[in-house]
Amino acid sequence: QVQLVESGGGLVQPGGSLRLSCAASGSVWSINAMGWYRQAPGKQRELLARITSGGSRDYADSVKGRFSISRDNAKNTVYLQMNSLKPEDTAVYYCYADRSAYGLVWGQGTQVTVSS
Repeated sequence: QVQLVESGGGLVQPGGSLRLSCAASGSVWSINAMGWYRQAPGKQRELLARITSGGSRDYADSVKGRFSISRDNAKNTVYLQMNSLKPEDTAVYYCYADRSAYGLVWGQGTQVTVSS
């Protein structure tokens, strides 16, 4: 089993920054990739960023150039640095771990609110 614990959400003004963290524990050897989704009220869950065990990164067009995903393998932690935040970035942000044949594991979600 893999457990994910997220932190770092909160309230920020437009143009501000936040960094989300997602710490994995348990059978971390089984994780091939980790990433972040978000879900705003009344909208579908949106994949934002993904980083593989080899370090390859992918981003959604909506966040490219503003958000950056990174990982600390020693801490089994993935980060999402979010800059130039906009009100439309307001959502619940979810970390996930892709365990390939073992399926996906989700974090509990953390609220990000961008408002003045």
